[in-house]
Amino acid sequence: MEYDIRRNIHDVSDSLRPGVELVAVSKYHPDEHIKAAYMEGQRVFGESHERELTEKYRTLPKDIRWHFIGHLQTNKVKYIVPYISMIDSVDSFKLLKEIDRQAAKYERIIDVLLEIRVAQEETKYGFLPDECRRMLDAGQWRELDHVRICGLMTMASNVDDENQIRSEFEQAAALFDEIKQQYFADNEAFRERSWGMSDDYHIAMDCRSTMVRVGSKIFGPRI
Repeated sequence: MEYDIRRNIHDVSDSLRPGVELVAVSKYHPDEHIKAAYMEGQRVFGESHERELTEKYRTLPKDIRWHFIGHLQTNKVKYIVPYISMIDSVDSFKLLKEIDRQAAKYERIIDVLLEIRVAQEETKYGFLPDECRRMLDAGQWRELDHVRICGLMTMASNVDDENQIRSEFEQAAALFDEIKQQYFADNEAFRERSWGMSDDYHIAMDCRSTMVRVGSKIFGPRI
């Protein structure tokens, strides 16, 4: 298993285009699997459950950059704010405000991505594009000193139709351009386009993704 992970991490890394960062999705995988990828140089890992993530933070090397990639409840923010590198899944202003409030206690500035819902599935979280525009138009986010909005994140519909997947990623890329121009034109931090997972990250890179979240292709089936 360890040999496979070590080989897989290189296979995935070698397939990425210049400027695309790999978030190795390690949720539900044990420490030894993460260590195998770490030994090959991987430093960015994604988790989606606060308790599991906190346990791994305690036991694994401290130079790992942890991304929270799942739906985050406001009452869980306080547990991950001391050490999280990025929260990829901000889906409401309420959550953004709570991250800012908790981060202030530690005098930290937390990098975040706004999660956009372009998929057709009702089960997906995220701002609808118009909701995101309204939130940014309202301007209250500008008063938050302890969060840094670094870009957008989305997930495509879980379908086999590559044209639909490509269309959804292209919608996200167009929205990124619009939001960048309108609200973050002079802000270098706003540059991440996070879309693409194990089955569709090659399509995502065609659609200008800068960050892909790959789990099963590296670690195999969840444990």
